[in-house]
Amino acid sequence: MSDESQLIDEALLGDRAAFTRLVELNQDRLFASMRQVTGSPEEAEEVVQEAFIRAFIKLDTFQRNSQFFTWLYRIAFNSALTRKRRKRARISLDHHRESSGLEVSDETAPVDEPLLQEERVHMVRKAIQMLSDDHRSILVLREMQDHSYEDIAEILNISIGTVRSRLSRARGQLKTVLESLQEK
Repeated sequence: MSDESQLIDEALLGDRAAFTRLVELNQDRLFASMRQVTGSPEEAEEVVQEAFIRAFIKLDTFQRNSQFFTWLYRIAFNSALTRKRRKRARISLDHHRESSGLEVSDETAPVDEPLLQEERVHMVRKAIQMLSDDHRSILVLREMQDHSYEDIAEILNISIGTVRSRLSRARGQLKTVLESLQEK
């Protein structure tokens, strides 16, 4: 029996310290994942907290046919989607630029490589946030978190064939969005 499995058994018997240990083992990884999904550290923090609360309440429904983190990730991911649906009001790119303090760089000024790299990263993040929920989630899981197709299929509750086709469409949509951002 794994350490994590034992902690789950103890938590199910009412040992809160065991559940606290499960949180400690998974919180950093889950936060990093949700930060990529939500695009905001504050939003990611709220999603992660909500996920752990739901996991604590629903721990008895964990069937152990997947890893605990996979189950927890699915809870957090669904929570992030629900929160996003509630906040459907989209912020314009100009408003985002103003609120984040990021300005378009002056092309005539000399620019060193770290600044160019930072701009590329910012552009990719912006492009990912502009994708549909399905495309963003599958790209984050595969390209940023390096999950296998099987893990992605389990997390998103879709077939491996759907993972492949959705990933292909997501990459195409990301390329299109990046090209449109570079033209501006």
